[in-house]
Amino acid sequence: MSPIVKRKGERFTLPGKYLLFILTIICCTLIAVTFASDIFNGPLNFAVSYIVVPYERGVSAIGMRLSQRKDELISIRELLTENEELKAEIERLQDENTRLMQDKYELNNLRTLFELDSEYESYKKTGARVIYQDAGNWFSSFIIDKGSDDGIMLDMNVIAGNGLVGRITMVGPNWSRVTGIISDNSNVSVTIVSTQDNAIVTGDLSAISNGFIPFSQLIDSDNNVSVGDKIVTSDISDKYLPGILVGFVSEINNDPNNLTKSGYLLPVVDFEHIEEVLVITDMKQQITKEDMNKAKTADSQ
Repeated sequence: MSPIVKRKGERFTLPGKYLLFILTIICCTLIAVTFASDIFNGPLNFAVSYIVVPYERGVSAIGMRLSQRKDELISIRELLTENEELKAEIERLQDENTRLMQDKYELNNLRTLFELDSEYESYKKTGARVIYQDAGNWFSSFIIDKGSDDGIMLDMNVIAGNGLVGRITMVGPNWSRVTGIISDNSNVSVTIVSTQDNAIVTGDLSAISNGFIPFSQLIDSDNNVSVGDKIVTSDISDKYLPGILVGFVSEINNDPNNLTKSGYLLPVVDFEHIEEVLVITDMKQQITKEDMNKAKTADSQ
């Protein structure tokens, strides 16, 4: 039975090879007719143009849009790459700026120490860096990176900023502990420069929290000492070399005994920020008990 014959109750089917053959014949016929005549140059051509041209325009618009989108994606990729490069450059510049700021800060500190060194040029000194600070906001006691191997000894005076910080109270091979004049167990014999009157500066952490250090036992019967007078270490101090600036008189009060005065001074050292110091390697001449006995014997004779 022929494969294209439709049986009763069955769906009509056409094998693929026959369909392909028929379509081939139709295409060849249309090609021959097109070359042999102008049948498609008339209304049929117009109809085809009416259908095909908008389709071509649509395809062209889609192509242009896809091309633009491709260019946009390329631009976005380039911008993202450039953005990452700029971020890396910003981070590098920020790191460089931080280093420059640190260098500038250290340079200012070194310049201050150099000026301080020049101010006390009669004393031999060595520089040191703070490597440890005891708990608290104030540098009442801290450790520096110089020790006995560097010639550091007990009771050597330590200066920074514009004046006296404290003295060496403990020494290791490559470190030393500095006890500041603001420490509660510190006492410094001082002199009022304008009157040459002596007093005692006593460390007090509760007072330094307000920015001041107390002094007492000032004898000023003529009331010559006034606010703003300069205070330096005294010649009679047993631990400190003479003439080192301590601070300026900030407040003066009469003691209850009406014989002495006490008050507060404004220190010249910022005890909240200390990073580098100068250790004066010259020592205060110590007077032993034997020397004192000899002096008393000489006086009695």
